Amino acid sequence: MKSSCDTCTFYVYDEDYECYTCEVNLDEDEYYRFITNDRWECPHYRSGDEYKIVRHQI
Repeated sequence: MKSSCDTCTFYVYDEDYECYTCEVNLDEDEYYRFITNDRWECPHYRSGDEYKIVRHQI
């Protein structure tokens, strides 16, 4: 989902551009699907929630 970018590890603040950007280089096909499909799920998504493992252990 596009909204998952907000919680992704690769979605970081770029001080040069003064905005958030994705550090993953998508190929042309992946980028096209990302732009045109609002339900597309990124195969590179990795949760940025550091406490997820801790909650799983409890």
